[in-house]
Amino acid sequence: MHYRKLGTTEAEVSEIGFGAWGIGGKQWQGGRDDESLRALKRSFELGVNFVDTALAYGDGHSEQLVGQALRASYHNVYVATKIPPKNRIWPASSSTPISEVFPYDYIIQCTEESLRNLKLEQIYLQQFHVWTDAWTQTEEWQRAIEVLKRSGKVRYFGISISEHEPDSALQAIRTGAITAVQVIYNIFDQSAEKNLFPLCQQMRVGVLARVPLDEGGLTGAINENTKFEPGEFRDTYFREDRKRQVREHVDALQRDLKDVPGTLPQIALRFCLSNKAVTTVIPGMRRIQTVEDNCRAAAAGMLDARTLAILKRHTWDRNFYQ
Repeated sequence: MHYRKLGTTEAEVSEIGFGAWGIGGKQWQGGRDDESLRALKRSFELGVNFVDTALAYGDGHSEQLVGQALRASYHNVYVATKIPPKNRIWPASSSTPISEVFPYDYIIQCTEESLRNLKLEQIYLQQFHVWTDAWTQTEEWQRAIEVLKRSGKVRYFGISISEHEPDSALQAIRTGAITAVQVIYNIFDQSAEKNLFPLCQQMRVGVLARVPLDEGGLTGAINENTKFEPGEFRDTYFREDRKRQVREHVDALQRDLKDVPGTLPQIALRFCLSNKAVTTVIPGMRRIQTVEDNCRAAAAGMLDARTLAILKRHTWDRNFYQ
């Protein structure tokens, strides 16, 4: 495992982080808690020292499992979690006042609930789970940050940027109050490279690359015959003819990558890590085999310039979250 500095913090975090949405259950079917705990343990054994969870993942269940795994481990692991929007609306709307989404008391309350779930005294990286820069000049969110940091309940704060809107937190980054951002970045969506990544490098803000495998689209396993459990998030994400679209784009991608060693998921993870602005990539992991495969991607290092040039041609402008 290789490690990178998280912004201006003292932390050297693993290039592969553990994305813990899937282990929360509810929106992701087919997982088991015992299997999730084994996957977490195996990731720690392989050098993963960064876990990203959220209060909204299974209404705290993901946080509880992460906390359980940490108590059984002797590894120094940095935990990031998130405060859900009070109105439970993703993504954020610039027309919604922050008082309806992140009021001061609610930020404090959610942080304390996450601490109880994780059974930790301090959250290393607390994040707002949605954002719009229409809120940047308001005072309450910055006051809550300072109070939580002074109390020792939170070490650093960050923002999880809304889906396919990498420019929606640029002003917040410029305030200096944000230590890290979490943003969708993968072969299909490379839009963060234009404005967000250069600003993060300038401000020395860490970058957590999320959805590196396009919710499974970049595994190569999605086609017209793929079935998801009713109620599972991906049953909506890949609805109607979207599976066909994904399969066609992935087929074209794999034809262009036929001479590149490694599986498609490993190449997709290496694509993210080949950008120096990225601190860590946080694929969802629920099984030991997935953990081991993903960690091999980090061991393989960055992609060469020729492969990156090929991948640049495979950007795909669409939003399956809508």
